[in-house]
Amino acid sequence: MTNRQTNLHLVSDSTGETLNSIARATLARFDNHHVIHHRWSLVRSRLQLDRVLEGIEHEPGPVLYTLVDSSLRLALEETCGRLGVTCLSPLDAIMELLQGTLGARAKEKRAAQHVMDADYFRRIDAMHYVLSHDDGQGTQGINNADVVLVGVSRSSKTPTCFYLANRGIKAANVPLVPGAALPVALENPPCPVIGLHIDMNALIDIRRHRLKIIGAGGVRQDATDYIDPDAVKAEIIAARRLCTSRGWPVIDVTRRSIEETAATILQLMESWHARRKDAATIHAPEDPAATVLGSKA
Repeated sequence: MTNRQTNLHLVSDSTGETLNSIARATLARFDNHHVIHHRWSLVRSRLQLDRVLEGIEHEPGPVLYTLVDSSLRLALEETCGRLGVTCLSPLDAIMELLQGTLGARAKEKRAAQHVMDADYFRRIDAMHYVLSHDDGQGTQGINNADVVLVGVSRSSKTPTCFYLANRGIKAANVPLVPGAALPVALENPPCPVIGLHIDMNALIDIRRHRLKIIGAGGVRQDATDYIDPDAVKAEIIAARRLCTSRGWPVIDVTRRSIEETAATILQLMESWHARRKDAATIHAPEDPAATVLGSKA
């Protein structure tokens, strides 16, 4: 257990997202360590690298890097060696594994994961979709959704939809409001419908904070059904019963991160499509030609 400060340099010739994710995932397992991140992105020339090297020399600390240019890699490694600073390219081992498995050399292609290809435009399209179908908007467009999230107000539907959109998934969300009718499209949904459940006390805390931010429009916080324990409990129970009656799976998001919720949604989507595929196979009409050929065999 220590509170010692450590410098960590993340050097990338692209956006640096990969290194940020690696650092965040690994440092989450260390408590009481104060790590200062020095992010150096879009490092693509020797002049830019020289600024990085000056920063490392001024505030020494471990270096994680993703640089494609061999001359820049060599200069960085030599300087770190001279300064006695650990220098590591975390993707090298994975690249070597894949090259050995695939029997091909990886191309020296910078920011290959950020090209503006069909997948990129699919994510942009999904983001536009979420903006147009957030919080029950554009219900007529539900037929074009990849997934629909339902749940009571403030159950993290919107941020989860935006996270899914970044994965190229068109996610619509529909709030379950007491006394309000569901969109007609949900009577026979063309895609998976998934409910998000949240603990009553956690929901009340979130809603109370929300009211404080918006000023609650002059409504006394202790008088509104929005945060009244009995009303909130009834709202949650009604939402849960609705999902059960429709056969919609429910995810408890109380102690889940958006990333964990999204991962579970993706699994449920895969299961939904697998069941549809199996059902289509079972109920597919028999091919007369195939029957005749089979009888002759």
